[in-house]
Amino acid sequence: MIREVKRVVQGYKTLEGAGVQVVRVLGIQDIHDIDPFLLLDAFDSDNPEDYVKGFPMHPHRGIETITYLLEGEIVHRDSLGNGDKLVAGELQWMTAGSGIIHEEMPQASPKMKGLQFWLNLPAADKMTEPKYFAIMPEDLKEIPLQGGHIKLISGDFNGESGVKQPHVKANMMDLELYGDVTYEFDVSKELNSFVYILEGEGYFGSQETLCKMHSAVIFGDGDSVKIRAGKDGIRMVVLSALPLNEEVAWGGPIVMNSQKDLQFAFYELNTGTFLKHEAKVDR
Repeated sequence: MIREVKRVVQGYKTLEGAGVQVVRVLGIQDIHDIDPFLLLDAFDSDNPEDYVKGFPMHPHRGIETITYLLEGEIVHRDSLGNGDKLVAGELQWMTAGSGIIHEEMPQASPKMKGLQFWLNLPAADKMTEPKYFAIMPEDLKEIPLQGGHIKLISGDFNGESGVKQPHVKANMMDLELYGDVTYEFDVSKELNSFVYILEGEGYFGSQETLCKMHSAVIFGDGDSVKIRAGKDGIRMVVLSALPLNEEVAWGGPIVMNSQKDLQFAFYELNTGTFLKHEAKVDR
């Protein structure tokens, strides 16, 4: 059964960090539909004043953050001495786990464009050891299609596998279809699924619901997704994952399973006992 469009979300502009303009596309009001994903922020600007103030040192616990940088450059470092630079075409997958304090500082560029997703950790892994790894462009599986192509980031697609994920298995791919091409692919009915349209527009489901650039498309029940690209084509990030179906206690950059655990996390942050492990970096 083809999945129909359940909701289309346009998002809204907001300031994060020290004054970075982002578009909050998906968040706490959407978690039932996108579980185990928590959040999707998009950024797209050719004005450095929109983003160079960056995200100075801030904590995370209980989640993973995935940053997909399409254009620009971001310098990042953490409180444990790790540091690196994310450039166009790369991703950073960070497991905050038991706690990490880090900063992300976008650098002035002709264009800054990308996405950041938050992925919830199950209760059993909330306090796991922090770790993050860079995903290089050459790590993405290039899969040609009739009338388009896929960059497979993580999970499985048609017998191919993306990068190995540390905890929650999420299928993530960058899918491009040329003008007027129709494409249908399987998505297990047990998974929550949605897309974010980076460029162009398309018609989704058997009802051919028109969805445009810079919108998230959340799908209902079914076991396949059908897309017909608009006349100028479409590029989107496609995501699906098995929901955790766990309680969510969310306080800014920290996400736990109960208000008690959330309050304790902030207590530890305020008393200097927040960090439990040294973070590790893989490339």
